Amino acid sequence: MLKIISYPISFLFYLCFTCALLVFHLGQWIGFNFFGYKGHKKAVDALNWTILKVLHVLGTRFSFTMENEIPDNVPLIIVCNHQTTWDIPSIIWHLRKIHPAFIAKKELGKGIPSISYNLTHGASVLINRRKPLEATQQIIKIGQYAAKNNRSVVIFPEGTRSKDGSPKPFKERGLKTLFEQMPGGYVLPVTVNNSWKLQQYGFFPMGLGVHLKHRVHRAIKISDYTHQELIAVTEQIITQSISAT
Repeated sequence: MLKIISYPISFLFYLCFTCALLVFHLGQWIGFNFFGYKGHKKAVDALNWTILKVLHVLGTRFSFTMENEIPDNVPLIIVCNHQTTWDIPSIIWHLRKIHPAFIAKKELGKGIPSISYNLTHGASVLINRRKPLEATQQIIKIGQYAAKNNRSVVIFPEGTRSKDGSPKPFKERGLKTLFEQMPGGYVLPVTVNNSWKLQQYGFFPMGLGVHLKHRVHRAIKISDYTHQELIAVTEQIITQSISAT
């Protein structure tokens, strides 16, 4: 019954979502071309705040919990489990002060209003997962950028989304590459819960009444561990906080 009800509500949601993407695509263009990075970022922040409000159409609720204060003026690697695209707006909005940039798959760089523009004109990088050496060079690039400017990089080390919320093993190459480029920085583990329920039926219809949760764990200094130890510690922190249901 709930799935049947979700059809007209999902249609309304996607209508509002599409309008937001089109409006803020123009907003990003204006911001970038007339005001540079700061203008573009303000438009991106506003877009993601709007997306969170549009998700309310589905009855979505949000919790964003931070266990400790985030270190200031240091480069950060935001390491997060990945369930759906809807993981991302809350991260961008709530962590906007640390300027999160993303390592995203190359396919997202074209054809999607607002999203493609942000990925190609912001500090994010696009990688071709079928060309690992090329992908590594892009990760080196964003790691060096974050280290130089004391900004943050978001990486989803599972490599793909979890359709039922169950964590997948972390892939190590991207994490180790970032550690090498940001030795004076910190890892910021983030656990996402329930995002997968928004797409439990696929892209249409959407799930209703989902409580989407993010938990930002204590930051870990990269230099306190070997790279292998740091990956294991980070994975354990994130996966132990993933809910079974």
